[in-house]
Amino acid sequence: MSDRRLVVGLGNPGFEYALTRHNVGFMVLDELAEALGVSLSVEHPLGLWSPPALKGTGQVVLLKPMTYMNLSGKAVSFLARRMGLAPSQVLVVYDDMSLPFGRLRLRGSGSAGGHRGMASVIGALGTPEVPRLRVGIGSPPPGVDASTYVLSPFSEEEMEALPEVLERACRAVELWLDESLDKAMSLVNGR
Repeated sequence: MSDRRLVVGLGNPGFEYALTRHNVGFMVLDELAEALGVSLSVEHPLGLWSPPALKGTGQVVLLKPMTYMNLSGKAVSFLARRMGLAPSQVLVVYDDMSLPFGRLRLRGSGSAGGHRGMASVIGALGTPEVPRLRVGIGSPPPGVDASTYVLSPFSEEEMEALPEVLERACRAVELWLDESLDKAMSLVNGR
């Protein structure tokens, strides 16, 4: 195998967070695990991850940090180092309030944009040069603070549209695995 990658879905552990907006990264990872025919069966205090799955000319491991959102970088750094990966071989999938619900944005680097989970990953890996797929969850309605909004469940209307959003996000991750970052970005961001 010539290429190894790590795909990380950010979220919070626990049933009470399972269907919240902040856990869309976990939801994408579940969809991707099903598409690749793997389960996140390796349990560690820092996270759950899959055994390596074959994808294209390489292998991919899927990771859900179990450290809660704001400490996600600990799990990402641990597994990336254990696998001998550069930050450019890690893709982080997470929610973004600055994007309308369902909009996807794939980037090779950048700031955390106020997302504490991504800030933790950037800090732990020591660079903002970490590929990421941002999944739009929309902005909070007037009078609702950001932390309440991201920890609330999707609306009924959003829940109906969510399977299609997760499917597109899964395809975006697969493009990142199969194509160059630039080509994947043009295909994902051009929609």
